[in-house]
Amino acid sequence: MPEYSDDHYRGQDADDGYYSRTYQSSRLHRRGDGGYGGGPRRTRPPGQRRTGRRVLGVLLTLVLVYLLIYVGILATAYGKLDKVDALADYPGRPAATPGQDWLLVGSDSRAGLTKKQQNQMHTGHTGGQRADTMMLLHIPAGGGKATLVSFPRDSYVPIPGHGRNKLNAAYSLGGPKLAVRTIEGVTDIRIDHYMEVGFGGFAGAVDAVGGVNICVKRTLVDKKQHITFKKGCQDMDGRHGLMYVRSRYSDPRGDFGRVERQRQFLGALFHKAASPGILLNPFRAGNVAFSSAEGVTVDKSTGMFDLARLFWTMRKASSGGIKTLTVPDAGTANEPGAGSVVRWDRPKALKLFSELRNDQPVTVHG
Repeated sequence: MPEYSDDHYRGQDADDGYYSRTYQSSRLHRRGDGGYGGGPRRTRPPGQRRTGRRVLGVLLTLVLVYLLIYVGILATAYGKLDKVDALADYPGRPAATPGQDWLLVGSDSRAGLTKKQQNQMHTGHTGGQRADTMMLLHIPAGGGKATLVSFPRDSYVPIPGHGRNKLNAAYSLGGPKLAVRTIEGVTDIRIDHYMEVGFGGFAGAVDAVGGVNICVKRTLVDKKQHITFKKGCQDMDGRHGLMYVRSRYSDPRGDFGRVERQRQFLGALFHKAASPGILLNPFRAGNVAFSSAEGVTVDKSTGMFDLARLFWTMRKASSGGIKTLTVPDAGTANEPGAGSVVRWDRPKALKLFSELRNDQPVTVHG
């Protein structure tokens, strides 16, 4: 067995001391900042931490104030809307269908317009109200592409309790309730929400967004309204916008051309209202809402979130984000007591309504 001298053991003790010191040094380095080469942990001075928290608190407060102002303004404007019982139940009413379906009506109500404005816009001073426009907006349940369908005002349809007549007669005979019931009857689609926009609400909204740029496809000489719309892109204020979407007799396509112009203008209007300069400014957005509220009517079940969803959907109309079409037609005819009417292409119309009712992509063209 080998023998070790005292010098050997002294050397071993020296080595143990060396490794002990190295281990302690590595532990000190690791404690510094979590790494092997770091020094002492760096921390912010207490004053700097307090300043950061104060800045964050101020920013959060400003955001909260902004949201409260925004919601408060829109809630006040919402309170000014007229609300009606448009969705009454009745025997045989269609069952609820997937998605959300709106009936959008443009009426010739002069509410919100002064006599001077009525004269400038050549709206006349007719008493009572009629429906100039009816559209069905279907918003799919799964968030797909929405569909906006226009109904020609002269469509020859059955009106509950009044036989067959032009579609716009339904509103004249029974107001929003009969208009909704008539549309539900011919489409077999349950209407979830109703919105009606009069002349004043339309013109007010256009002026509030600062006008809308519209590209006129062909020159329109409207002798009845004493105005000419030249071919080409141009800015229109509320007065000229209203006259543009109402022009009918000067369009070689008659009511079919008019409904296309109405969809075109609505898409441009919603797109402009959704621009960051308006949408992010609570006061400008509020001005649009207040200016529109004068001539807008909704059913009593329509809340602020429903209107927000409608707005967010309609803003896509001008960029092709909504499928737009008119109910397929089979030409015009003359009917006793009704005059010139539009007859639908029944097979295509039924297919269109079936696709909407079942929340399917629309394949029909109109």
